[in-house]
Amino acid sequence: MKKELTIILAEDDMGHATLIRRNLKRAGLMNKIIHFKDGEETLDYLFQTKEKKNGIPSLLLLDINMPKIDGVEVLRRVKEDPGLKRMPVIMITTTDDPREITKCHELGCSNYISKPIDYDKFVDAIRKLGLFLLIVEIPDVNKSVD
Repeated sequence: MKKELTIILAEDDMGHATLIRRNLKRAGLMNKIIHFKDGEETLDYLFQTKEKKNGIPSLLLLDINMPKIDGVEVLRRVKEDPGLKRMPVIMITTTDDPREITKCHELGCSNYISKPIDYDKFVDAIRKLGLFLLIVEIPDVNKSVD
């Protein structure tokens, strides 16, 4: 990516987390990736970081089915918070239920990617996500748009 960006990965499946990290790097993303295994850890980090105002924009890659606090609730809390609501959130999940997809978009997710069950298709989907992230413009959530 052209600018500094932290990628926050909220994924409880360690195999999926490893594949996502590896294939984003293969696509050319060299950004810092911070991994959390449940929604509670993810929210704790996001709200602590917001208080520190570190100035580095973030992107959240968020699984839905996680322990403690699920991804839909994480998304809801992020989008309700004035300091976090502009942060892009991409849902990456095995859930392909149209109602769940609609719900996540209504709550404010930027994109929704269904993780294919097939290994090669999963790897390809993450590689394409990496290529997309190389060209997309991410808002700086720390700057006002007055």
